[in-house]
Amino acid sequence: MLKALTTLLLLAATLAASLVLAAATRDPEDHFFSLNTGDFKAELVDAKNAGKKAMFVMFEQDGCPGCLYMKKNVLNRVAVQTFYRERFVNFTINIFGAVPIKDLAGRDFTEKSYSQSLGIKSTPTFAFYDLEGKEVVRIVGPIKEVTEFLLLAEFVASGAYKTRQFAEYRLSERRKKGS
Repeated sequence: MLKALTTLLLLAATLAASLVLAAATRDPEDHFFSLNTGDFKAELVDAKNAGKKAMFVMFEQDGCPGCLYMKKNVLNRVAVQTFYRERFVNFTINIFGAVPIKDLAGRDFTEKSYSQSLGIKSTPTFAFYDLEGKEVVRIVGPIKEVTEFLLLAEFVASGAYKTRQFAEYRLSERRKKGS
């Protein structure tokens, strides 16, 4: 009986510690997004050399409620930051910004003109680019659940985007887990 109680208490303590770690937060500007040099072509080369799976870009604008939600509730999670930074280089672009950037083909833009050239109209918009510079996934609107945002990363990193849409992948993963 004492052994069972001890085991139960140890399990409860481990679970509590796991929940605290999973919910740990840090500033996404410092811990989620990579330092942007303004040259996406060079960033992609660096991503390849670092063994990353893709480049992730969050298109945002000042005062965007969905963008603020993502930063305060999803991108600030240590588990999310770790998972994304291990697999991707992560950037943010202000769709009305004047910061100069070079696109994946080496052409000069401002953040605003680049966003317009891609047809970005709503924020947040999330785009993943493969290591050849081709956009492979685009999601418009906030993703409110941490687990779904991590599933999106898994979808891209695993290459599942090559054979199906994210909605199909999400559904199949939920079925596997019995939800």
